[in-house]
Amino acid sequence: MLIIDSKDCENIDKALKKYKKKFEKSKTLLQLRERQAFTKPSIKHRTKVLKAVYKQQIASGKLEK
Repeated sequence: MLIIDSKDCENIDKALKKYKKKFEKSKTLLQLRERQAFTKPSIKHRTKVLKAVYKQQIASGKLEK
């Protein structure tokens, strides 16, 4: 649960902006989307390795963005 400290004289837009920023930093939405569908650990590992290979190719200059 996110708690936002707001003063009585504070504008509601500022409080909403603080809430949105705090919500984004907590990565709640990211976790929710990740839990919607189960991915096998082997597939997670494979994608992690493929990302590392891709980054290595960009760093070495073999592949351009």
